[in-house]
Amino acid sequence: MKVRVGDKVRILAGKDRGKEGKVILTLKKKDKVVVEGINIVKKHMKPNQMNETGGILSVEAPIHVSNVKVIEAKDKAETKKTTTKKSTKKEVGEK
Repeated sequence: MKVRVGDKVRILAGKDRGKEGKVILTLKKKDKVVVEGINIVKKHMKPNQMNETGGILSVEAPIHVSNVKVIEAKDKAETKKTTTKKSTKKEVGEK
């Protein structure tokens, strides 16, 4: 997967086509990413210790990595050019 957390991506397919956002989570085994503010779904929650009231919450759902395109990478890796030295064998004088 060529998408990393923190990359800015554009959505290529789906109901949010054309929108841009930042990747907040990658699910490598499922080939999906969660993008900030994209693919918002409603989730019904029962009351529990973490959420005392319960109710209907808006949550970002994962989107398949093939439906996003990287616009701007978080860390642009500097390409280092390596130099190789050409070694030549010294010929041994004939006897």
